[in-house]
Amino acid sequence: MALTSSIENAFGSRLMVDGFLLNNQLTDFSFRPRVAGKEVANRVEPGKRPLSSMAPTLVFDEKGELVLVLGSPGGTSIISYVLKTVVAVLDQGRDIQQAITLPHHAKRAHVTVIEEGTPLEALEYDLVRRGHKVARRPMTSGLHGIQVTPGGLLGGADPRREGVALGE
Repeated sequence: MALTSSIENAFGSRLMVDGFLLNNQLTDFSFRPRVAGKEVANRVEPGKRPLSSMAPTLVFDEKGELVLVLGSPGGTSIISYVLKTVVAVLDQGRDIQQAITLPHHAKRAHVTVIEEGTPLEALEYDLVRRGHKVARRPMTSGLHGIQVTPGGLLGGADPRREGVALGE
């Protein structure tokens, strides 16, 4: 089973009711309902869901056998975090921990975001030459995953945040 449960910040709204932390998903909406006189699609209003990309992911092989389970916090970057990890395991032959630890990059709207302080910063010049708007930012995903191998289960946890993979 893969599960994503979002309460926004580490303690959500910092309010607890009957033992449950309440979320703070309002931060996933645009703080500005209008920009340049036009309504923003992700503005707060009744009946709308916040912009988020929860993507708990199960990957199966051609025989229908489970090979990967993973997920991450990270709002609009979740899909790029998860995809980078799936590609690194399936196409590049890395184990789940190696894949999770790789530097992050994402395309958000009209900006290519690269994880600051990583070897990806070396790509900035070439990306800009090719017409990309580039931003360097911390990208603390919090990815966690399990890889099913012939030898057993391998766990991986993002070293950028809290969490550790334990077990055999």
